[in-house]
Amino acid sequence: MTIASPDLSQLRSTVEGAVVGPGEDGWDAARQAWNLTTDQRPSAVALPESAADVAAVVRFAGANGLRVATQGTGHGANALTALDGVVLLKTERMRGVSVDPAARRARVEAGVLGGELGPAAAEHGLTSLGGSSPDVGVVGFAIGGGIGWLSRRHGLTCNSITEAEVVTADGEQVRANSDENTDLYWALRGGGGDFGVVTALELELFPIETVYAGSLMFPAALGVELVPAYLDWVRTVPDELTTGVRFLYLPPIPEVPEPLRGVPIVDVTGAFIGDAAEGAALLEPLRSLGDPIIDGWAEIPAPGLSRINGDPEQPSPGVTHHTVVGDLTDGAAEAFIGVAGPDSGTPLLAVATRHLGGALASAPPGAGALGQVEGEHVINGVGLAMQPDVVPVLNAALDRTVEAFEPWSTGVHYLNFADRPSDGSKGFDAQAWSRLLDVKKSVDPNGLFLAAHPVV
Repeated sequence: MTIASPDLSQLRSTVEGAVVGPGEDGWDAARQAWNLTTDQRPSAVALPESAADVAAVVRFAGANGLRVATQGTGHGANALTALDGVVLLKTERMRGVSVDPAARRARVEAGVLGGELGPAAAEHGLTSLGGSSPDVGVVGFAIGGGIGWLSRRHGLTCNSITEAEVVTADGEQVRANSDENTDLYWALRGGGGDFGVVTALELELFPIETVYAGSLMFPAALGVELVPAYLDWVRTVPDELTTGVRFLYLPPIPEVPEPLRGVPIVDVTGAFIGDAAEGAALLEPLRSLGDPIIDGWAEIPAPGLSRINGDPEQPSPGVTHHTVVGDLTDGAAEAFIGVAGPDSGTPLLAVATRHLGGALASAPPGAGALGQVEGEHVINGVGLAMQPDVVPVLNAALDRTVEAFEPWSTGVHYLNFADRPSDGSKGFDAQAWSRLLDVKKSVDPNGLFLAAHPVV
């Protein structure tokens, strides 16, 4: 069912930002998510310039029987349901960043990207708990959990949130922290965006200036040795080291470095918080397995962590799927190689693990809704969908990939990696989910907000 576009003239008169309706100039650009496979068709798109604009949009939606879906970059937009009767509120114009070096805190507005916060913090010898791409929004990444290259030592990014500035369902601007709106503060730390519109976050920063990090790339054929060696090796490494192993099939296009164009790869990517010589010694068991095509591990400035994975930095068409698994023993390496290795025939761009454990395995004192991740690895597959007709093929391959790891599955979802509509309850233990439901009923009793993974 298609719901008629509302009369937007009243909203336009109350906000500084743009408001775009179906068929108007700029409509296709306004409704486009970062993921180019997503065809978003809301009733309107609002691009606020400020928290006051956000509040006006929320009040307008409530008064006109509409819902509100908030989007920073739109990386996880495939998980959203149909947007009929929804105002898509895109925060990309809200880009303010400030750093308090004495308090080791950063305040970021809702549209700030990881690639913007990193350099701002680095000017003061500090770093945030960022992710794998400079083009991902800080707010969405953080409130959805946040697993990055420093996580085994410092935990989930959501638990580095010290305050959230939020527009609630009644259009009020509030603060949520350890003293004010404490239930909302708890829910926003890992529970996602179904409780209000986060217009800014304050986050803890860490005194890390450089890390030993990069990617060690071998011909994919070496995966027969590397994958089982890696799975044994990660059981021995310190929490200061966070890594992943993946099979990577880059297309033969100019954007890909010459040695990697069309060449199947197996690589180990990650970061070590500590001395470069110590990090190199930790990697030696893997380096000794063969001659790498590229050995990119080196001491780098901390903001460079957002680029070591080589994730695309511009909107791209892709489909993904994931599963969280326990210790990968008893045939797991063979299953991984069989479904993703060079003889698998996979059409996917990449199949990767991300090592968990360490600080991710236990909730810190005063943690939010997501205190820990129950598992030893996240498995994530990615398909590049340059043409719409390949999407079913890629999704079938993603299903096969997840099914191959079913014997080791924990049954847990990590919602920041869940790029399909899914049961949000699988991201939390029963007690946390019950509390999230209670918070949702309290702060948004009429279901005004629509998130990618709704709390229902």
